[in-house]
Amino acid sequence: MKRREFITLLGGAASWPLAAHAQQPMAKLPTIGFLGSATLLVESQRVAAFVQRLRQLGWIENRNVAIEYRWAEGRIERFTELAAEFARLKVDLIVAATTPAVIAAKQATSVIPIVIATANDPVATGLVASLARPGGNVTGLSNQMADTAAKRLELLREVVPGLRRLAILGNVDNPGAVLDMREAQAAASAVGLKATTFEIRRAEEIAPLFEALKGRGDALYFASDPLMNTNRTRISTLALGARLPTMHGVRDYVEAGGLMSYGASIVDQYRRAADYVDKILRGAKPGELPIEQPTKFDLVINLTTAKALGLNISDNLLTLADEVIE
Repeated sequence: MKRREFITLLGGAASWPLAAHAQQPMAKLPTIGFLGSATLLVESQRVAAFVQRLRQLGWIENRNVAIEYRWAEGRIERFTELAAEFARLKVDLIVAATTPAVIAAKQATSVIPIVIATANDPVATGLVASLARPGGNVTGLSNQMADTAAKRLELLREVVPGLRRLAILGNVDNPGAVLDMREAQAAASAVGLKATTFEIRRAEEIAPLFEALKGRGDALYFASDPLMNTNRTRISTLALGARLPTMHGVRDYVEAGGLMSYGASIVDQYRRAADYVDKILRGAKPGELPIEQPTKFDLVINLTTAKALGLNISDNLLTLADEVIE
């Protein structure tokens, strides 16, 4: 063999390991399936809190962890197909919020860990066996929305002194919302209010419902839900047009023009959900991680809406508020 041919052959051989190495696929990043209930626009603050906390825990998106986002856009029926997609993708973990989303994720997989970012009473709605030992593949955070129904009603009565008739509205396809509505009905009966429940299943039913409400309520109690949240601006506009004060469990509605909200800080719960993700990605079993309850509750008041409705918000209540929107 000629010297030049030998050197050429040797040079080619020397490059084989490098070429083989370059063709090897990169190690797959741990992947989180983020099942959003509404849209990125609606949930941007929650996503930001979740991602920021992950970063603090050492998980940086697209560097050592991947996040696949899917959005149900307020349509409960979409949860099933999106959860099934995550199961097909074999994500390492699913983060879901609201009872219907977690139910869909549970139906899609009994193997992939599921972290509840926020849902109403996971025990009462059958998502887990107990708060202390959830069992199975689900753990996370409860917002205990139904437990604070009486407090929301108390605050509403303080702002609407002549309140006698209460209209309770919610999406009855959401077990969490049904539980909230039931507790609100019980709280209203306990203080002598006449409460009427109105059921919603689709966005198209919202406007006609306000027609049905005429003369049947002095104020509205909304059970928080992806469908409601996605349509919160329209709801607030219709309520203001009907001159009806509204009470909600989530601040998003008040930012959109609703009167008041009181409930667990959902942004804080998404932040805390990242801690569950961290533990599970590091080897913890979801069924052995206790469900946590809220530690931070927010009272938010829209003073502009109150003035438009001719309502007086006491200085004491304004002082207690975590945020006043003007």
